[in-house]
Amino acid sequence: MAAYVQDAIMLLGDSLTQGGWEAHGFAQRLSYVYARKLDVINRGLGGYQTDWAIPVFEQIFAKEHEQHHVPKVRLLTIWYGANDASPAPSPQHVPRDRYKTNLSHLIHMVTSPASAWYSPDTRIILITPPPVNTYQWDGRVFDATKSYAEAVKEVGLKENIPVADVWTEIWEAAGKDEKSCERFLSDGLHLNAAGYEIIFNTLIKIIGENYPELHYDKLQNVFVPWSEVNVADPRPSLVKRPAMIGLAQL
Repeated sequence: MAAYVQDAIMLLGDSLTQGGWEAHGFAQRLSYVYARKLDVINRGLGGYQTDWAIPVFEQIFAKEHEQHHVPKVRLLTIWYGANDASPAPSPQHVPRDRYKTNLSHLIHMVTSPASAWYSPDTRIILITPPPVNTYQWDGRVFDATKSYAEAVKEVGLKENIPVADVWTEIWEAAGKDEKSCERFLSDGLHLNAAGYEIIFNTLIKIIGENYPELHYDKLQNVFVPWSEVNVADPRPSLVKRPAMIGLAQL
C-alpha cells in the first residue's frame, strides 16, 4: 500500500461528484492544481442520497483514533440533493427536513468533539444541487430541486459552514431560463464540462475566501522542486515536508 506522504481533499457525494473525474470535471481539475500538495479522494457514489451517505461516511472517514496513521482530510466537500429531491415514492427520495438533518449529521460527525470521527483539522464546504432541466430529464421537478438547494443554504447558515451555491451560479449563467440550463447539463441532471467549470471556480473562490490557508497558491510542494535538490548531497533535501507552511512534519 502507499505510504502516508501528503494530506487530502475528500469529495463526498452522488453521481455529480463521481463524474468529477470526467474530462474537465471539477475533481480532475482539483487534482491538477493541488498536485504534489494535497491528494484528491473522490467518494462520489452515483444514485446515492443522504440516508445512504451516513453509513458510507462512517466507513470511509477515519475515526479519531485512526487519524494519526492515515492522511488527514484537510478539506471535505459534501454534495447531495440531486437524488434526495427525487419525487416520492422513488427509493432515492429523502424528505426535505430529513435531508437537512442528514446534512447536519454529516457535518457533526466531523466537527463534534463527542463524535468518533471528530477531526478538528478538517474544513467543510457544502455544495447545493444544480438546477434540473426537465426538458432534458424526465422524472425530476424543477422547483423541488430548487427547494433542496435552498435547504443546503439553510443548513450552512445554521452550522456556520460555507456553501457553494452552484444552483444560483448555473441558473444565472443560463439567463434564469430552465431550458437554457442545457448549456451546463449533459442530460438535464448531470453536468457537462461547462457546468463543472462553474463548480470548480465556485469552490476555489470559497476556499480563497473562507479557508485561504488551503488555497493551492498558499501551499508548498510536499517534495521540493527539482531545482532545489542539493545535487552534491540529495537525500536531506528529498525529505517530505507539510504542504501547509508552518505545520509540523507529517
